Amino acid sequence: MAAPAFLASWIKAQKLKAPRMKDAPAFSRNLEEALDVRRTDHAMVTRTQSTWKTGEAVDFCSNDLLSLGSTGQLRTEFLAELARNPDFALYAGGSRLMDGNYDYIEKVEQEIADFHGAEAALILNSGYEANGALYAAIPRPGDAIVYDELVHASTHDGMAHSLALCKMPFRHNDPDSFRETLASVVDSQPLIRDGSRSVLISVESIYSMDGDVCPLEELIDIAKEICTKGNAVFIVDEAHATGIIGPNGAGLVCELGLQNEIAVRLHTFGKALASSGAVILGDQTVRAALMNFARSVIYTTAPSFPAVAAIRSAYNLLRSGATQEHLVKHFLTTITSNEVWDEANDMGILSIPVSDNWEFRDFMTHIVPVWTRQRYNFWLVFHLQLSKMSAFPIDYPVVPKGQSRIRLMFHAANTEAEVELLAGTICDWAREMIDIEKAGDGKSRIPKAAQQIYAMMADV
Repeated sequence: MAAPAFLASWIKAQKLKAPRMKDAPAFSRNLEEALDVRRTDHAMVTRTQSTWKTGEAVDFCSNDLLSLGSTGQLRTEFLAELARNPDFALYAGGSRLMDGNYDYIEKVEQEIADFHGAEAALILNSGYEANGALYAAIPRPGDAIVYDELVHASTHDGMAHSLALCKMPFRHNDPDSFRETLASVVDSQPLIRDGSRSVLISVESIYSMDGDVCPLEELIDIAKEICTKGNAVFIVDEAHATGIIGPNGAGLVCELGLQNEIAVRLHTFGKALASSGAVILGDQTVRAALMNFARSVIYTTAPSFPAVAAIRSAYNLLRSGATQEHLVKHFLTTITSNEVWDEANDMGILSIPVSDNWEFRDFMTHIVPVWTRQRYNFWLVFHLQLSKMSAFPIDYPVVPKGQSRIRLMFHAANTEAEVELLAGTICDWAREMIDIEKAGDGKSRIPKAAQQIYAMMADV
């Protein structure tokens, strides 16, 4: 599907349906009324195929960060892994607690544990499922959870089923807020104060919507200072660091040499590793707790051999965790040196938070959120899509209302020329918006790309 048709089809899907269903059965009408709430905010999710998958656009949106999928590298290694194990079974046969355990998955789990410098590992079917298992199984009655306010939705859903009744957020990546929150929990919870219960501290190494990195070392130091009984333990979600940061892409914890300081880590395989599933790392006690207390482990079929073989194949291919950093730096250098950047930034038309003092950051991640005025968010996406660059808006409920942005994802297979074209295209749009704002009211306040899409929408 070409970009204009793709966009027009998506826009048409945002049209309200419930008002035209007065005579429809209550079941369908009630569901469409709920969906209309999403449509009103242009947040209705549809089944679409990104234009980069058909070769009509450059990919600046997918999770295939190391380009192991798009280049065919993983497919080649996966087929070789199957050939090395020709008698494999397609099915697992049951849950891990019954007929679903097998030698190969145990072997791969230990290989992954060794790779990340952990004692034990447990593979699950998805990152969402893994976070659900983790927070349902690990916190004990009387424990507390202190978490960064921007942790993933799966963490929030997992915490909702946790036995820990005390759950307190701290401001995103703010050590002072963390100190204040942790001290408040210790002061208010006698069992934690006397060291008989634990505080579980939930953070992410790289935050998926902002592209910033957790100040993990500083948080650990604060936790040791506040929790003098040694009962503060960290749970680190490394989903967006896997394959990107650390030795051979082993993650932020390994990069900082903090393996012995972190109780539990979560790595996912559906992003840089171009596979599916996730792994929880910890000691044997953590693994046993998950096996015995996590309903999503107990009551689901174990990962099959082909799924685990794909994971092993991806680990076989990991070589370096710094593949995209030069591309991100090149993008930031190019866009901030464009003649329109300062004016667009001052007017609030264009903003890239991670560009602030980026030269002095220890890490530049693959995620670059681009902010504009909320009502302009879709207009920039239209401009990029029509320029054959695949990028998508991130809206509520993925991010809070009023904090929509366009999330750019940089990949190993992207070229410097593509990155330069992306930066130039964004700046061309910013120049158009500056001219529109300076011109005053009128029909011309809608940029050309949006005019084209709105005109096509009537014909879809």
